[in-house]
Amino acid sequence: MTDPFRELGLDRSATADDVRRARRQMAKHVHPDAGGKRSEMQALNAAAAAALVQIADGERAGARTEASDPTPPGTGNDHHGDPTDAPTDWQRDWSGQRIDTPSFTVEALPVETFEALLLAAAELGEVEDDDPPYGLSVLLGEPLVSWCRLDVVPDAGASTVSVAIARAGAEPLPPIEAVRNAWVATLNGLDWSDL
Repeated sequence: MTDPFRELGLDRSATADDVRRARRQMAKHVHPDAGGKRSEMQALNAAAAAALVQIADGERAGARTEASDPTPPGTGNDHHGDPTDAPTDWQRDWSGQRIDTPSFTVEALPVETFEALLLAAAELGEVEDDDPPYGLSVLLGEPLVSWCRLDVVPDAGASTVSVAIARAGAEPLPPIEAVRNAWVATLNGLDWSDL
């Protein structure tokens, strides 16, 4: 993969939200259920993941530059904005990313699947960001302790859920299978009649 941003039709100033939007739009055409090939969908997911890692690396480098920049806020440096815009510790300390794509299928429409994932997230950790009905970022608690991104893709009356994980600090990532299995077990334990 040469330039994941170009493969997504984006320029290098794209944000993580731009990458996610581009991935969702392109998935509508390259997903196997839409007549695309599995290899095209895998390449799209790999490009999106690589772009997100590069964005996170850029934010991490920007945070280091900001911490060492002696220029006071409001004197011409745009990166001294609202502190709520600063990357979180999880974004700054990513040690790597592994992806299991697609990870599992849920026999429900994306809206129902997303609601179920929100309920499961309450048991597994803390929701960091949600983009209904297609994307959810969760900080997983013990024993998995990692950042997890779930992307829901419509799949012929069902939903395919892709999982990406990252970990703060130098600790090794939990096995992707353990993360996937935790989500599946929690979803299977829900009362789907209430969704």
